[in-house]
Amino acid sequence: MSRVGKLPIEIPNGVTITVDSDTITVTGPKGTLTQFTLEGIDIKQADGVLTVSRNDDMPKNRAKHGLMRALINNMVLGVTTGFSKKLEITGVGYRVAMAGAGLKLNLGFSHDVNFALPQGITAAVEQNTITISGNSKQQVGQIAAEIRALKKPEPYKGKGIKYEGERIIRKSGKSGKDK
Repeated sequence: MSRVGKLPIEIPNGVTITVDSDTITVTGPKGTLTQFTLEGIDIKQADGVLTVSRNDDMPKNRAKHGLMRALINNMVLGVTTGFSKKLEITGVGYRVAMAGAGLKLNLGFSHDVNFALPQGITAAVEQNTITISGNSKQQVGQIAAEIRALKKPEPYKGKGIKYEGERIIRKSGKSGKDK
């Protein structure tokens, strides 16, 4: 039995879960999320607890069991508390500012980079720190990764966009003293 899959999911107050034949919908104070259900996985709701089980012990169904439980748990957490990621911009002249519903980034290119945020994702800018938040864990992580990909941190001076707490392995520059 999957260690993650066998754990029950507590349904907090204010959250409603609707299980159809091929989709599951979670509605809460921060919005609504919908996910398709995986074949071979059964979802049962009783007494404020959601349980995920599999039909048989086929290797494909065993692999899907913990995944489906984790996806549903992330949806419940997303509609109650939400998710956020922080990005730090490091470098001389590197700046970020809000531009309407998107971000305007100055990353040392000959032009400014305008990044449009999708619906359901919000950003907050403080100094050179961007906080991406939303109710979908996958979408928050994807947008943070796309922003980081605009200018990855380089290994010599560490200039670029990195996650908060990310450790950049630094290289020493040219050294003529090797011989």
